[in-house]
Amino acid sequence: MNRPARRGTLASIAAELGVSRTTVSNAYNRPDQLSPELRDKILHVAAKLGYPGPDPMARSLRTRRAGAIGVLLTEELPYAFEDQASLEFVSGVSVSCGAMDASMLLIPAGVDDNPSADRPAQLVNQASVDGFIVYSVAGDDPYLAAVRNRGLPTVVCDQPAGAGDPFVGIDDREAIKPAIRTLVDAGHTRIGVLCIRLDRTPNNGPVSAERIEGAHMHVQRSRLLGILDVLEEAGIEQAPIVERHINNPQTAFDAAQELLSTHPELTAVACTTDSQALGVVRYAAEQGIDVPGQLSVTGFDGIPEAIDAHITTVRQPSKDKGLESGNMLAELIEQRLNDNPAKPAHRAETPTVLLETELIRGTSVAPPQ
Repeated sequence: MNRPARRGTLASIAAELGVSRTTVSNAYNRPDQLSPELRDKILHVAAKLGYPGPDPMARSLRTRRAGAIGVLLTEELPYAFEDQASLEFVSGVSVSCGAMDASMLLIPAGVDDNPSADRPAQLVNQASVDGFIVYSVAGDDPYLAAVRNRGLPTVVCDQPAGAGDPFVGIDDREAIKPAIRTLVDAGHTRIGVLCIRLDRTPNNGPVSAERIEGAHMHVQRSRLLGILDVLEEAGIEQAPIVERHINNPQTAFDAAQELLSTHPELTAVACTTDSQALGVVRYAAEQGIDVPGQLSVTGFDGIPEAIDAHITTVRQPSKDKGLESGNMLAELIEQRLNDNPAKPAHRAETPTVLLETELIRGTSVAPPQ
């Protein structure tokens, strides 16, 4: 019986070429140390001998790097690849991963308000990563707690804010105000509001002041507070708010239907996401309601579909959020690797990056009739 041919090793490649094992290793790990011609020779011989390259596990032990970062998402993976803002964020992270020569592991927290007790810790602890980016999760999310317990460098993007973590995001409360002022300046006083989930506990319907106050989804809470700030400044005391736990085209349409059928007196709808604003526009078209002639609409995010539909919205830099989060995490990982365990490093203030937003004036706002 023929025995399978033995695969090549660093030693056998070095012997065939008459170079050191370190030189062969550099062809994979430090190619800048070799001439292109020598590296090509080494790789050619390695392929001939069936050498697959350095063992990633051995390299990880030697360098103290996993060579990957974990991105904790608040949504299930299918949604993350359909939602434009999430796609742009992940795209930004991927750019920073390329710069640090790292791969990216997506960890979906999902929208389950009561995951099994051990699932969050299990998913997080099994992740072979050098650090985490936490993207827009609730302040009380068990996945966030599991990440913190892991003790690796971590950057939070969007939420939760103000929890002492390295942070990248925007000032959501202030950012949404210019869009709402376009409604007030146009003369609207009967304004309804649509938002997406305020907490891990589902609510599909009207939103009370108590729910806003106790919300753990800080981005939506902040945007609602920004809307209410502007309305209060304008002397508008009543504004019905409808929430949807899941954010997709159908739930946006349903939310618009609930709000406008329950409150037919409304002349404008302020939405905390562009996807909901698009849902309002679709519902209005189905009902023969002219936008903006009979109903004005504003959104938030600045996704291409909303811009193409000429919706007045606020553009947030979703891709830059991902890029800044990745760059910040890379610095934290490097600091950790360079720390002397016997001499704890002095820590400066927790890094925070707040990015700018931009009001995009579309044609979805007009004076009420």
